[in-house]
Amino acid sequence: MPSKKSSDGSNGPLSGLKVVELGQLVAGPTAGQMLAYYGADLVKVEPPDRGDPLRSWRTLDDTGESYWWHSIARNKRSIALNLNSAGGQELAGALIDKADVVVENFRAGKMETWGLGPSAFTASNPELIYTRVSGYGQTGPYKDRLGFASACEGVAGFRYINGYPGEVPARPNISLGDTLAGLHAVIGTLLGLQGRERLNCGGQCVDVSIVESVFSIMEGIYPEYAGAGVQREPSGSTITGIVPTNTYRCTDGRFVVIGGNGDSIFKRLMRIAGRDDLANDERLATNPGRVEHERLIDSALQAWTGSLDAAVVLDQLAQAEVPAGAINSIADIAQDPHFMARETFEEVLVRGQARRIPALHPKLSDTPGRSRSGGPALGQHTDEVLREWLSASEDSLIQWRKAGVIA
Repeated sequence: MPSKKSSDGSNGPLSGLKVVELGQLVAGPTAGQMLAYYGADLVKVEPPDRGDPLRSWRTLDDTGESYWWHSIARNKRSIALNLNSAGGQELAGALIDKADVVVENFRAGKMETWGLGPSAFTASNPELIYTRVSGYGQTGPYKDRLGFASACEGVAGFRYINGYPGEVPARPNISLGDTLAGLHAVIGTLLGLQGRERLNCGGQCVDVSIVESVFSIMEGIYPEYAGAGVQREPSGSTITGIVPTNTYRCTDGRFVVIGGNGDSIFKRLMRIAGRDDLANDERLATNPGRVEHERLIDSALQAWTGSLDAAVVLDQLAQAEVPAGAINSIADIAQDPHFMARETFEEVLVRGQARRIPALHPKLSDTPGRSRSGGPALGQHTDEVLREWLSASEDSLIQWRKAGVIA
């Protein structure tokens, strides 16, 4: 199939889609990032005084701006709009009336206090897909609580199973719950658009909860509890009920993950590890027996990996067709030939200089996404967007700016 890639990304599958993003930090902007990456014209509404707080989060460049910002805000246009003013609310409403999609991630009910909740657009924009991301969702007894990923990951049960038995539950060093909610927001938005397109059902609300986004990845934990009363506990570097799947140290200090839990795979693994006795042990022929003798298996594998460098271990396992992988740092990933071959990194210009950021996934053969620009300056596109979307005159722009409505 011939490629139809364009240099400017104008053939993205969401080209022509108008999106207004109202929100900040991670969850909602993650959803907006993906929509914009695949071609949507996304206008991000920011407060004029400081913009999105993520602009100054974590590691900063020499101008005091976050490196992360230029990734999560890629391809977006920024409009600085004072939503605490009547004029700002009116302009935001006018933009939403022109939009196909709204993405917001304020606390439940906040948009309504500005007169910008979904019911305000039922008549004026009945085709609108209104995507709402919050900690606990738009209903329920917790809906008014602040919902940061850290708390929501705990409420959803993820933190309970993450870590080692008897120790303080661990968190991964990322805002996992926010990212999962952002991905669910994208899925919900696309489903809403499909419903509008294929079923002619008009617009609708998409209610995304960080808690439920995290809970949705909990696999068989609830069915096992509901059906058998089994409560899964933390299991360190293993996974309960599947053996062997663990992490092992090598002589060079690096770690490798080995997933040798298929029956035939297990035999190949034990043979490459020099343990034909365990490969031929009838007690270990199937997973239930291996679970019963997990310590024996892990001890044998650790003895083997502990005698070799990680690269040697991984090479031998690849030849034996045993699933395994290195525990990579970001420094390892940045120079990994597979990541490079897969074009996992892209470049955008930031103040005239190339800035490396991750490409987004999935890859589409004929209508791919693309990073066309890094995160914008605060209010960089205010006048441009108001002219394009609302046909604003120069006099109107001057008056709004004098009144503190825009910046």
